[in-house]
Amino acid sequence: MLSLGETASAALTALVQRYGLDARVEEHLGSLLVTVADEPTAPTTVTDPREGVDAHLADSLVGLEIDAIRSARRIADLGAGAGFPGLVLAAALPEARVDLVESVGKKCAYMALAAERAGIANAHPVPLRAEEWTDGRLACDVVTARALAPLTAIVEYAAPLLVEGGTLVAWKGARDAAEEADGEAAAEIVGLERVEVRPVQPFASAQHRHLHVYAKVRETPARFPRRPGMARKRPLVAAR
Repeated sequence: MLSLGETASAALTALVQRYGLDARVEEHLGSLLVTVADEPTAPTTVTDPREGVDAHLADSLVGLEIDAIRSARRIADLGAGAGFPGLVLAAALPEARVDLVESVGKKCAYMALAAERAGIANAHPVPLRAEEWTDGRLACDVVTARALAPLTAIVEYAAPLLVEGGTLVAWKGARDAAEEADGEAAAEIVGLERVEVRPVQPFASAQHRHLHVYAKVRETPARFPRRPGMARKRPLVAAR
């Protein structure tokens, strides 16, 4: 198996110190980077550990700047892909259960392998679409989503899964006024309310990174979730 190398190892140590994490977490995160580099089934184009410290780990750990994530007991990461941010948050928050919701079976298989190699026992791949995951409904303190879909779809996916008072955190790039207006309109319909859009800089060269934070402030109507695909096909948008 590959090693991280001095440059990636030093960057990882600095990142762990930045968030006040311990040496055991550093070992878990290092193992995730090694697995990405070493495993041909890894569903990401960023495989060099020197790049992965920023693109995979730092960009995931920036979620710890949101208090609701740090205190969550159950987190669902939607469209979990290669496990970022879900696997990383599971490593950083060993007392929390993290469900990695991903409809592509091969990606779930990879995440299970990566979690096993890293010794991350609190991460659980879920091979379903968010709309189909009945066991997660009204069960999650926090829902996360990174590079998944427009805000209209993300809030619709998340709302049925969140407990009342729960939090959605969506990782996004440059702000888009129209997308945000549509997201607020959709949130109003499904029982969420935007709390903040927080600019973050997970690593020095990060550009225009934002965390969109919503709170579940009332019950989600019984007609949600809609059938799989409807949130993208017929989005809930603001009046134009």
